[in-house]
Amino acid sequence: MSPRQSPPQIAPLNTVGHNVPRIDALERVTGRATYTRDVRLPGMLYARVLTSPHPHARILSIDVSQARALPGVRAIITHETHEVVYGSGSIAGGVQYSDAAKDITLHRRYMFDNPVRNVGEPVAAVAAVDRHVAEEAIRLITVEYEELPFVLDVEEALAPGAPQIWPEGNLALNGRNEARPSGGRQGDPEAGFAAAARVFEGRYTTAFAQDAQLEPRSALAHWEGDKLILHTPTQGISNCRHDNAKDLGLEDHQVQVICHYMGGGFGDKNGSYYFDLIAATLSKEAGAPVLVELSRKEDWLGTHGRWSTVQDLRVGVAADGTVTAIELRALSGMGPYLRRSGGLSGIDAYACPNVDRTIYPVHTNRAVAGNFRAPSEPQGYFPIQSMMDDIAYAVGQDPVDFALRNMRRPTEQVRFTNYSMEECIRTGAELFDWGSRWRSTPAADAGPVKRGAGFSFMMFRSGVGPSSAILRVDGEGLYTLYVGVTDIGPGAKTTMALIAAEELGVPLGRVEVVWGDSDRCPYSVGESGSRTTIMTGYAVVEAARDLKRQIAERGMPAGDGVLIASATPNPSTEGKQRLCFGAHFVEMEVDVELGHVRITKYVAVHESGRILNPLPARDQIRGAVLQGIGMALHEDLLYDARNGQPLTAGYYGARHITHLDAPQIEVAFIETDDGYGPFGAKTVGEAGIILSPSAVANAIYNATGLRMHDLPITRSRLLEALA
Repeated sequence: MSPRQSPPQIAPLNTVGHNVPRIDALERVTGRATYTRDVRLPGMLYARVLTSPHPHARILSIDVSQARALPGVRAIITHETHEVVYGSGSIAGGVQYSDAAKDITLHRRYMFDNPVRNVGEPVAAVAAVDRHVAEEAIRLITVEYEELPFVLDVEEALAPGAPQIWPEGNLALNGRNEARPSGGRQGDPEAGFAAAARVFEGRYTTAFAQDAQLEPRSALAHWEGDKLILHTPTQGISNCRHDNAKDLGLEDHQVQVICHYMGGGFGDKNGSYYFDLIAATLSKEAGAPVLVELSRKEDWLGTHGRWSTVQDLRVGVAADGTVTAIELRALSGMGPYLRRSGGLSGIDAYACPNVDRTIYPVHTNRAVAGNFRAPSEPQGYFPIQSMMDDIAYAVGQDPVDFALRNMRRPTEQVRFTNYSMEECIRTGAELFDWGSRWRSTPAADAGPVKRGAGFSFMMFRSGVGPSSAILRVDGEGLYTLYVGVTDIGPGAKTTMALIAAEELGVPLGRVEVVWGDSDRCPYSVGESGSRTTIMTGYAVVEAARDLKRQIAERGMPAGDGVLIASATPNPSTEGKQRLCFGAHFVEMEVDVELGHVRITKYVAVHESGRILNPLPARDQIRGAVLQGIGMALHEDLLYDARNGQPLTAGYYGARHITHLDAPQIEVAFIETDDGYGPFGAKTVGEAGIILSPSAVANAIYNATGLRMHDLPITRSRLLEALA
């Protein structure tokens, strides 16, 4: 491995690039920040949701008479009283076909479904004068179920004779109502395998991991005439407004979504949810504001988490270690509804010209799967980088050298806005001291406690796109920025203020941010897909430029005068791919007698363009790494195969890591400016989680000589493999 070369330095800026505390930090730490459950309205009612105790059952009848007779109950809704489509709950069946004079959309999801298809699915809801009455009313509702056969395993779900979750079968439908896998071919895989000196095969599995954001779900709805005002913790007020309006038969302007503060999202709060619809429907029925609150367990089972997978990989390699062909056959466990695609990433990080991918999104009677921080990446990178690690040992190469040989690079056909993958790897290897920590022979240490080092690398999307911002300046020289962000953790409000102050050339304290209210703020893409900084941030830059032009033409306003600028840019990279890059290195200590593992060193190197606020950027990487470590070693939603009951819903059951488990994580950024986005900023928030599972698994192999193919790598699994 040759020495690294330092990248060219980018020019420093005045406000951007310095450690800046969050502009709402005082409100948060003093408890003055108002979250959805903190909002109080006159005459407000409290709602509870009755959920299914069965993994699969047909509702034969619902008797709400005793609940309705309970003093203090103001409204009860079920599938019998309100057939409301929950459009964002399933992306399948998006096209309608005409059949005998009626339109048919298959696999449509509703606010209340019948049959119910997983434990925790909503069945009925009650609004009452207080929480205690609502709880009692829920207990008084009698539901007669016809229990149906259920299936929990993705392979069993596709087997002949499996219980059918949908009449069309258990293979999820795409947007054209077709039961087809996703994927595709490039090059000539058969020729690539024929040209290989060796062919490697392996099966890998990854588990369901709940997003587990700190704030449980809630929604507070009230109506002003035909307008719905909805307080809800959402990652995107614009998307949430549109989704709810569509499902309730309203125009977008008839829905106002408010989210000023929220306790984390990680993809699990993107768009609208059934509890938004429940709150709105109960409020309409009761003629009063209604607050729906989910318990932690209801949140865990009734929302979604990262999809589980079963993946069969085949890789062909030439005599010199060059990868000649890759084949992937995978099953993604989506639960009973297709909320997201079930796709898998990771193979594209390699320059292999011959690839064949087939991914089957499969319905089961488990919890619904959907977006979780880098939705398709950690469970995609773990198998391919585990196998490539094995291949490197088999052909006698250092895994870092093997990666440098085979990783994707710019070509005449595939152009990048910039490329820094090699610099990330070489910088990480140097900071980590890879040469002395990695063992060329696995399990080389004597004694029961063995050490080993692992490595992984990634490329992740950082594209540009549309968003909006409005910027106003008054006669006192105070600037007000209107952006539709909700701030799910990375400090988006502060970032938007930084960008505005930098472009305007004014102190940060002169910029006030208005956020989180769809009636006061323009369209935003929503805080998902690591798009807020890049897309909304660029809209802020363009709005600031517009305002500067107005000031140059007219001068600063005086007295009661104001100037207002707005921007809705839709930039393009002119066909070039815009990616962020990263490499993670980890040293693990494994006690082969007790099965105990401990991380002794972790280095994460990322190129995320220009870092606008280094303090939260480093913490975003650290937090993401910790989530990835939890996915690698602990987290799983286990089920009882006999009755389909979930066993480990909640932080304790799923064994989420705590501060006692957290290692020291060294984060280094390679800063660049490719000329796109706000001042060259790229993705940070999602990128950090992608590599932890594969790096940890590779380090465990280096320490023990045991290749762990299944996540999580629990103590029991490790001891079983060591036995």
